[in-house]
Amino acid sequence: MADAFAIAAEWYDGTNAVRHSGELAWDGSGGFTLVSPTAHDSFAAADLRFGETRPGQRVYRRESLPGFRLILPENVPPGLAAQLPAKSDYGAWIDRLGLGKAAAIFGVASAAAVALFLTAPDWLGPRIPAGWERNIGEAMVGDFGGRICSTPAGDAALAKLLSKVDPAEERVRAGIANIDMVNAVALPGGQVLLFDGLVQQAESPEELAGVLGHEVGHVRERHVMTALLRQFGLSILLAGADSGVTNSIFGLASMGYSREAEREADEYARARLKESNISPLGAAGFFERMSEEYGDNADAPALAGWLASHPSSGERAEAYRDAADDGGNYAPVLTPDEFAALKSMCEEDPDVEEFDFF
Repeated sequence: MADAFAIAAEWYDGTNAVRHSGELAWDGSGGFTLVSPTAHDSFAAADLRFGETRPGQRVYRRESLPGFRLILPENVPPGLAAQLPAKSDYGAWIDRLGLGKAAAIFGVASAAAVALFLTAPDWLGPRIPAGWERNIGEAMVGDFGGRICSTPAGDAALAKLLSKVDPAEERVRAGIANIDMVNAVALPGGQVLLFDGLVQQAESPEELAGVLGHEVGHVRERHVMTALLRQFGLSILLAGADSGVTNSIFGLASMGYSREAEREADEYARARLKESNISPLGAAGFFERMSEEYGDNADAPALAGWLASHPSSGERAEAYRDAADDGGNYAPVLTPDEFAALKSMCEEDPDVEEFDFF
């Protein structure tokens, strides 16, 4: 048991404005007692908190009595000072550990938080419930308003093309948006949009098959939500479909995937082209032509075209060429009339709206 100590003290008991003068005594076993001619009070040492310093004085408070104030002289005897709560310069746990150790712990925690933020999309994206993803995708398609082109012949041609690169029973939904950008996007919930600017750039239906197969690959490999979370953060989930993301055509057009995801989508597309006996040389030619026109630079501005948001276009063109069978007897994926119907969809749709960049 520690020795008992006593010292002159003044205090306010927290119930009124009367200032008491008397003595603070330490009982040697974990408690304090305040005694004056008009007051007597006892409380546990754990209830006491350091308050502030004043010229020549120390002020303490009690956790259980917010209005309580204990005023002691600055020079408290060492034995009693050891029983009183210490001044907190940075916070209780920092003072207990020391500033150096606390800074090290904070640094490790900060690094862990940054690592979690950077890696969260990779493990969280594929685990987003299908219902949530579908709702977000529907909202994004809705933000394109009346800009989705539709004609009977064009819709039939697009459905035929999609069936060749997406043989699954539950197919991805595809559409052509009346936007003059060389781009295509895969949206949450199993939806793909080709922009009319890309359709007009294509010189054969095989070129469109390669691009469409690539975007379908992103859907089938569950890349879409991962890319959206990486691009826009958790706000897309916390704010739901009514986020700034869904109102940005440019944001969707520039949505980037990891290099691994791009390779997986290309592998999916090449496999589907092979299964449907579609020549991969069309996709190779498209990549090569776009690379020559816009440059083979992954850091190019997203509005420069579809290739700008997809890395290593020259390497990818070579991979599609390598996938071609020298003796292959490839069947046309669409007839000339069907390809023409795709090309003219947006022009012939009387109800489609035009997208104004400005």
